[in-house]
Amino acid sequence: FQRELCDNLRMTIIPQNAFQGMNNESLTLKLYKNGFEDIHSHAFNGTKLNQLILKDNKNLRRIHNDALRGATGPDVLDISSTALESLPSYGLEAIQVLNATSSYSLKRLPPLDKFSSLLEAVLTYPSHCCAFRNLRTERQNLLFSIFDNFSKECESTMRRPTNEMLDDSNSTLLWSAERKMHPFGTDYESSPYSYSTIFDDSEMGGFDFEYDFCQPKVLTCTPEPDAFNPCEDILGYSFLRVLIWFINILAIAGNFTVLLVLLTSHYKLTVPRFLMCNLSFADFCMGLYLLLIASVDAQTSGQYYNHAIDWQTGGGCSTAGFFTVFASELSVYTLTVITLERWHTITYAMQLDRKLRLRHAVPIMLGGWLFSIGIALLPLFGVSSYMKVSICLPMDIETGLSQAYILLILVLNVVAFVVICACYIKIYIAVQNPELVAANKDTKVAKRMAILIFTDFTCMAPISFFAISAAFKVPLITVTNSKILLVLFYPVNSCANPFLYAIFTKAFRRDFFLLMSKLGCCKSRAELYRMNYFSAYNSNCKNGGAATAPTKASQAFLLLSALEKPYPAPRDKTSHKENLPRVP
Repeated sequence: FQRELCDNLRMTIIPQNAFQGMNNESLTLKLYKNGFEDIHSHAFNGTKLNQLILKDNKNLRRIHNDALRGATGPDVLDISSTALESLPSYGLEAIQVLNATSSYSLKRLPPLDKFSSLLEAVLTYPSHCCAFRNLRTERQNLLFSIFDNFSKECESTMRRPTNEMLDDSNSTLLWSAERKMHPFGTDYESSPYSYSTIFDDSEMGGFDFEYDFCQPKVLTCTPEPDAFNPCEDILGYSFLRVLIWFINILAIAGNFTVLLVLLTSHYKLTVPRFLMCNLSFADFCMGLYLLLIASVDAQTSGQYYNHAIDWQTGGGCSTAGFFTVFASELSVYTLTVITLERWHTITYAMQLDRKLRLRHAVPIMLGGWLFSIGIALLPLFGVSSYMKVSICLPMDIETGLSQAYILLILVLNVVAFVVICACYIKIYIAVQNPELVAANKDTKVAKRMAILIFTDFTCMAPISFFAISAAFKVPLITVTNSKILLVLFYPVNSCANPFLYAIFTKAFRRDFFLLMSKLGCCKSRAELYRMNYFSAYNSNCKNGGAATAPTKASQAFLLLSALEKPYPAPRDKTSHKENLPRVP
C-alpha cells in the first residue's frame, strides 16, 4: 500500500498517530517537498512501514527520538535534501537502506549498533562511511569466525554440481534418505542438515546465502573516503599522539620563557632583542597550533568520523590553520632578518653610520607581520582551504590560484633558506682571521652556525620537497605519512629557536637570573652576573680611550658574539652611559 503527500508547504509538522489505522499491510509513505519542520513523537504509531520517503523537505530540522516508536520498520529511509541535524535513536534497527545525500546539517550519526540491519548507505560526507566501514569489519569478523570451520565445505559446494555433492560416497545413503523426507520442492532450510539447524537466528543475521550460506551480504557505503581524508584519527599514529604533546609543550614553554625574560628585562631594547621577541612570538603561535591539534585529537580519538565535519568546517580548524601559516611565515621571515642583520653588522662593522638601528628594524618587521597575516588569511577567502584535511593545512590545489598560492609559500621558504645559508657562510669567512681568534673559538663559531643551518634545513627541506611535488599534483607521500612530517619536522625550528638564539646565550641567562632575583629566587646567581657585567663594563671604560681603532675583522668577531651574547659592545664613554643598565 502506498500513500503520497507532496508539495504542501503549509504542513509544518507531522503530529502523533498521524497515520494510525490506515492499513495493516506494508505501507510506503512518500512525504516529499512539503513544509515539514518537525516530526513529533509516535508520529508513525500503528503503521507497518516498508519505505519512508522524507526527501526534499528543506525545512525539516527535527525528528523526535520516539517518532518511529509503535511502528514496524521502515526498511528504507530517505532523508536526502533535508535540514536534519540528527536521526532518531529509536526505530533504526530495521533500516536496510539509508539515503541521506545533500543532508549537510547531518554531521553526526547515532550509535552504530542502532543500524543492525543496514546493508546500503548513501550519505553526504565521506567521513561517515568510515563509521560503517568499522561496523562492517566488526560484523564480518564475528560472523566469519563462526563459519571458519566450514570454509572448505563452502568452497567445494560452490564448485561442485548439486547432484555430485549429494551423491558423495561418504554421504550417499544419508542424503538419499533425507531427500525422500525433505524433497527440494520444500523449504530446504528445514532440513536437519542445513546450517540453520546448527546456528541461532541471531548468528545468521546479516547473511543471505545462495550456496548453503557461503555468500554473505556486504554493507556498502558511499561516498568513499578520499586520499585527503582517510579513515583514521587526526594524528593517525599512536606514537604521534604522545610525541606531539612533548613537542608543543616544549615550544610553548621555551618561547614563553624567552618572551617573558626579554620583555621584562631592564636593559635597553636593542635590535637583536627586538628581533628575538618577534621570533619567539611566531614560534609560540606554532606551539599553540600543535596544542590545538593535539587537544582535538585526544577528544575525538576513536570517533573522529562523528566530529570530522564539525571540526574541519568549523572555526576551530580555520583558527588552527591561520595560526600555523602565520607562525611559519613570520618565523621564516624573522630568521632571515636576524641572519641578514648579523651579516650586515659584520660587513659594515667600520661604518657606524650604516648600523641597523631600532627605527629601521621596526618597519622591516611590520612588513613581515603584514605579509604573514595576509598569507594566512587567503585560505579563509577561498584561495586554497584549511578544511581539506584534518590537520588544517592549506592542501587544496583544485584551482590554479590555489596551486599558485601553495607554490608561492614553498618557493619563498626555499629562497629564505638559501639566503640564511649564504649569510652564515659569509659570516664564517669574515671571522677567519689569524689575528683575531684561536682555533678553538673558530671551531666553536663554526659549530654554532652549523647547528643553526641544520635546524633550518631539517625543518624546511622535507616539508618543501614533498609539498612541492604535491602542488604539481604528483604526491610522493600520503596524508597519513605527512602527519609524521607535521610532528617530527615541521615544528623543529619552533622548538630549537628559543634555545639556539636565546636560552643558551650568556646574556639571556643573566637576564633570567636577574628576573628571578626580583621574585626572591636565585639572588646569589643574579648578584654574580651583575658583578661580572660591571667588571666587564669598567674594563671596557678604562681601555676605551687608549685603544686603537679596531680592525674590521676584530670588530666583526665582536659583533658576531650576538650568537653568544646579543648585546652591542660599548664604543666610548658616551655610549656606555646610554647602555648602562638600571640597577634595581
